[in-house]
Amino acid sequence: MPDLSAYVVDPSDPRAPSQAAWDAMSPDDRDRVVASLPASPDPLRSALPEGDRHRKAKTKATDALDRYFGRAGRRIYVSSELATYYPGEAVFAPDVLAVTDVDPGSRSSWIVNREGRGLDFVLEVTDKGRSTKDTVDNVDRYARLGIGEYFVLDLARNRLLGYRLPAPGARAYTRLVPQRGVVASAVLGLGLALEDDRVRFYLDEASLPEAEELIARLDRMVNDVLERRLAEAEERAAAAEARAEVEARRADTEALRADAEAEAHRLAEGEVAALKARLAEIESGRG
Repeated sequence: MPDLSAYVVDPSDPRAPSQAAWDAMSPDDRDRVVASLPASPDPLRSALPEGDRHRKAKTKATDALDRYFGRAGRRIYVSSELATYYPGEAVFAPDVLAVTDVDPGSRSSWIVNREGRGLDFVLEVTDKGRSTKDTVDNVDRYARLGIGEYFVLDLARNRLLGYRLPAPGARAYTRLVPQRGVVASAVLGLGLALEDDRVRFYLDEASLPEAEELIARLDRMVNDVLERRLAEAEERAAAAEARAEVEARRADTEALRADAEAEAHRLAEGEVAALKARLAEIESGRG
């Protein structure tokens, strides 16, 4: 009987061990195997990049889900192009993946043997009109692997396809029917719709905001605050200027009053002196 614990990863075709081999390993052997599994698929074996539409659609979907579930506080792991290893299967890296009820912390790969469970949700984005990898091959493969829901954003044909396993243990998908252009995901608890070359997620009738929308909203909020503070500063400056003018006028008034009092005092002294001189003349004439 072969020694299942002596599993060695083939660098040219890296695969996780079968579940039987994993169960036969010691913790140290498991750590050795995990360390030898590449954190990304071999670039020579991977499909070529599909361009900006593919990249933007994938990134926006991942960011929207990450932000939504982070704020909702729901335990769900979301990632993009993460090397995924099912027991004995060729490695693959979905454009967007999600696993419910698990720690959402960072990972370098998803190894089903180690995690104890497979993926619950996968979204693939394709922009190649003649490619059947996502629209045909993966429909069969992901169902066989037991991935609960699979969605395909087919940019070349301007369509969004949704599939779901009809029951636990099923290994063939049922095609999901859109309702008013929205396909419901039971895994995410959200609706998915195709809008402007991307997937838009909906909670009831409200769409989840995207990064650009949040940035624009934040910019408006910042601009509103700056404008309000500028207006308040201008009001304070105007009030300070008014107070300064009042103080200046008060100072001018006080100076005029002082000058008037001094002039009155001078005139009074002159009149007193004149009266004294007149009295002196009168007295001298009497003598």
